[in-house]
Amino acid sequence: KPKGIFNLAAETHVDRSIDAPKDFIKSNILGVFNLLEAFKIYSKNNHNVRLIHVSTDEVYGDVLKGRSKEDDQYKPSSPYAASKASSDHLVQSYIKTYKTPVIITNCSNNYGPKQHPEKLIPKLIYNILNNKTLPIYGKGKNSREWIYVSDHCDALLRIFKKGKIGNFYNIGSNLNLNNLMIVKKLLSIGTKKVKLGKNVKIKFVKDRPGHDLRYAINSNKLRKELKWKPKTKINNGLEKTFDWYINNSEYFSKLNKKDITSRLGKK
Repeated sequence: KPKGIFNLAAETHVDRSIDAPKDFIKSNILGVFNLLEAFKIYSKNNHNVRLIHVSTDEVYGDVLKGRSKEDDQYKPSSPYAASKASSDHLVQSYIKTYKTPVIITNCSNNYGPKQHPEKLIPKLIYNILNNKTLPIYGKGKNSREWIYVSDHCDALLRIFKKGKIGNFYNIGSNLNLNNLMIVKKLLSIGTKKVKLGKNVKIKFVKDRPGHDLRYAINSNKLRKELKWKPKTKINNGLEKTFDWYINNSEYFSKLNKKDITSRLGKK
């Protein structure tokens, strides 16, 4: 029988949450409720089992200075962030009321192979490979903390094995880069790997509503208590990601073209 469950299932794209918030309410709140109800029963009949509920740094809201800690107040800005914050609170209520064995993690922005091209980095890579402009919101100053997907997975496994039931753990790299820095790094990598088309250039587009300027989390608890730290440097991670999309171009052909060629959430 399973000794643990990792709940990574969610609607995650902020742009789409602005135009279609109902889907996010259904998946991220009602979906978590259904999971908790089932797990509550399962955990009563199976000892030493635990659920890892995977959440996001976006629940903390805009962080102009410093880094968000696990006990900071939630201040979600987008419908997506609000839906994840709601699910976190629901999980907390099951921990306290029903003694359901759950741990909550809040992670910074992930990147890596096979990420859906609605996300910034794979979208930019696709556009570089297909001679398209590179859309960047506002002036490209929005900053995110980037972590390579395998480092996130390592953290989740460490938390599953050694984390304390009922605790929160922030997972982050401590590396913040704004969107303009990201696109410039990808252009630098792309220049070495492919011949860039004449349309491959940065295009600043109208910012989305409620776009937080900066997310940054303090992951010292995880690093000190569970002896975890990320292994992948940003340049190496971006290059491995770029290589994966070059070598797996058929991945894009299986997806809806609208998801790739347009900025979702913008009508």
